[in-house]
Amino acid sequence: MAYTQFDEGGFSRRSILKGGALVAGGGMLATLPFGSALLAHDVSEAWPRVAAEIETYLAEKKVANMIATFGWKQDDHVHNVGGGTLAMGGTTQADINSLYRIYSMTKPITGMLAMQLISEGKMGLDQPLSDILPAFANMQVQKEYDGAITEDNLEPAKSPITIRHLLTHTAGLGYQIVQQGPIKDEYDRLGLVAGQVSRVPIPGMGMAQTAESLELFADRLATVPLVYQPGTTWSYSVGLDLMGRVIEVVEGKPFDQVMQERILGPTGMTSTFFTVPQSEVGRFTTNYAVFGGKVIPIDPAASSIYLDKPAFPFSGAGLVSSPRDYDRFLRMLLGKGMIDGNRVLSEGAVMVGTSNILPDTVDLTGSWTEGHGYGAGGRVVGCSYGWGGAAGTAAMVDFKRGLRAQLFTQYMPSEAYPIQGKFSELVEADLAAHYGV
Repeated sequence: MAYTQFDEGGFSRRSILKGGALVAGGGMLATLPFGSALLAHDVSEAWPRVAAEIETYLAEKKVANMIATFGWKQDDHVHNVGGGTLAMGGTTQADINSLYRIYSMTKPITGMLAMQLISEGKMGLDQPLSDILPAFANMQVQKEYDGAITEDNLEPAKSPITIRHLLTHTAGLGYQIVQQGPIKDEYDRLGLVAGQVSRVPIPGMGMAQTAESLELFADRLATVPLVYQPGTTWSYSVGLDLMGRVIEVVEGKPFDQVMQERILGPTGMTSTFFTVPQSEVGRFTTNYAVFGGKVIPIDPAASSIYLDKPAFPFSGAGLVSSPRDYDRFLRMLLGKGMIDGNRVLSEGAVMVGTSNILPDTVDLTGSWTEGHGYGAGGRVVGCSYGWGGAAGTAAMVDFKRGLRAQLFTQYMPSEAYPIQGKFSELVEADLAAHYGV
């Protein structure tokens, strides 16, 4: 059965919420003289606060490298500030072609891929997940969040999980990096680990064995109770990881092949990988952990876990990419699905996917998304859409301004430093100071 949620002429874009956080919104800047004036040769003059903050991090050796990039509309040139080296004490300079673990910045790519399949009528935004993955037909839900998973603490799901729920973290699914207690133990036992960090044990991060395939991941996940009733609460989850299995069932091909054929290849993202080829190790960054004020290498490029094929392609957190490559993804979004004259996604897929598609029934109180909207794998604020990654990266597009902006660095956990959350504020402050708005 085909499901059509919107058409090309008049897609049903919901109203977008106000606010500001990871992605900045507001401001009527579409008529300002950006272009060459904003993105001059000395980009630090146009972005002095961003440049100064990055320079402080580099000078104090808090990170090995940090690069911010900016682009305007369909200008294919990536303007950047910052620098550093691929590794602490190294000599190879980091630049916009260096490779970074982008972790959850994979989610918007997967989300937009799902939106394209929806725009083609291959699945529906509000279609029950169980139509595609029958194992999710009769889910149990915890009465007490992160409590026992015994019969007395479980009740049947009151409504089905939908595709919209998966895209917006409102399915009630858990997350191995979020949950505590019995649910986390069950995720670990079943290998419901949707990402990788290092070959060696890291305090506080665990070393649970990952399920051997995306199919097995999905099948096992269906046996674990939900932590919330579907459609009731925003809770960061494995929803976009499960979406990878949905996509490969709908398309009848492995998820990573679909992503390559549908997004990465047509967008020209030639430096975005689930596995870093040996030929590219020379431009791969080292990832660091921040412990007690010290910066410790946890995934050196030369021996990185990303050099091996993962258990399965982590559709929520598995990609390595370069600033230049991810900027192409952002530019394609700003082009409403077009880049360099090539249509990658339908206009409807992009414009609905980057708008607020949260269920009307969801409670955002106390969540990361409170006061904001949420689209297909990314936060929506004003006319902006974007998300960040576990190793300090962030990226956004602003449709009103025609602006695309990114931050690339490598340290964990991302909250060890404030720069990721502060990035959009710095961008906003520079825009206001430079143009008085």
